[in-house]
Amino acid sequence: MKRIRNLTSVNSLLRPAAVPAINASPSLLLRSSASTVASAAEIPETPSPELQPQLLSTLPPSRNPLASAKLPALHARLNLHPNYPIQTLARALVDPSADKDLRFTNQNLTTLGNTLTGYYAAEYLMVTYPRLPTEVLYAAVSAYVGNKALASLGREWGIESAFEPTADVDAGLLQFSRLAPGVDPKAALHRDPNAGSTLEHAMANLVRSVFAGVYLHEGLSATKQFFRQHVLSRKLDVDKLFDFTQPTRELSRLCAREGFEPPVARLLAETGRHSRHPVFVVGVYSGSELIGEGHGGSLDEARIRAAVNALKGWYLYSPPEKDLPSKTEESRDAKFKPAYIDPGEVIV
Repeated sequence: MKRIRNLTSVNSLLRPAAVPAINASPSLLLRSSASTVASAAEIPETPSPELQPQLLSTLPPSRNPLASAKLPALHARLNLHPNYPIQTLARALVDPSADKDLRFTNQNLTTLGNTLTGYYAAEYLMVTYPRLPTEVLYAAVSAYVGNKALASLGREWGIESAFEPTADVDAGLLQFSRLAPGVDPKAALHRDPNAGSTLEHAMANLVRSVFAGVYLHEGLSATKQFFRQHVLSRKLDVDKLFDFTQPTRELSRLCAREGFEPPVARLLAETGRHSRHPVFVVGVYSGSELIGEGHGGSLDEARIRAAVNALKGWYLYSPPEKDLPSKTEESRDAKFKPAYIDPGEVIV
C-alpha cells in the first residue's frame, strides 16, 4: 500500500525541548512537548530576554509524549499502525482552547478529520439509501459523525480528560479549557473558539484528529477501514429519523409523480370495535399492490400509520449492489458502477 506521508525522522523527534524559565507564562509551559508538525523556521529568531528558553537535556516527564504510559496504551487499543507516531496522537489530545498557538493544537487535524468523516458518512448513506430526503440525510450523517456520536466514541476508547491544561498534565490526557459556568456553549464557540470548550466538543474534535492522523500516516485505505470499524459498525435505525407532517397527502403526491395509481386505504382486519381497546389493521393499496400497512386504536390512526410505512418503504429503498465512489481514489484501474440517483423527495 502506498504511503502518503513518511514518518518524521527519529532524531528530530527526540531533540531536547526548550523549557521556559520560571517567570514564563503557563501557555509557554504547555508547549514544552515536541510537535511533529512545527518547524524550526516558525520560531522567532530573537525572542525577548524575559522569554528566552533554557535548553534541558530531557523533557519534563509529564509533558514528554514518549514518557507517557497512556499514549502507547491508547495507540494499542486503537490498533494503529506503527507508522502512526505517538507525537501525532499527543497533539490530537490538545484542544485549541488549551493553547492559542495553532502549531501545538489539533485544530488543523480537526478540520481534515471533519472533512474525511463527513465525506465517508455521506457517501455511505447516499449510496445505501439513494432516496433519503435531505433533512433525514443530514440527521443520519450527524448521528454517525456528529459531536454526540464522536464524543461517545472517544469515551469508549477510554480517553480521559484533564481538569485544566497545566504544564504538569500527562500528555495522554485530553487537554482543553472549560467554559465558565452559565456561558452558552454554541455562542461561545462561534464567537471565540479559544475562549473555552465543552467536554463533548473537545472529545469529538479529538476523534476527528485521530482520523486525520490515520489518513496522513497510513493512507486512504487504512482510513476507510478505520472508519468502517469504528463508525459504520454502529447500528443506526434510519427509519426512526423520519417525521412526516402530512403522510397521506405526501403519499398521494408521490404516487402522482411516479405515475402510480392513487393510493386507497382498505380495512384488512379488526378486533374489539365496541370495546375499550379496539385494534384496526389498514392497508394502503396502489391499484392491486399493497404498498403499506399499519395498525392503531382507530381507523384514522391505522390509516396514517399505513401511509407512513408506505413512504418509509419508498425512501428507504436500498439497491442490491452498492459501489462507493471513493474506491477510484485508491486505484485508477478500479471499476466503478455509478450509483442510483433518485429524482428527489416530494414537496407537500
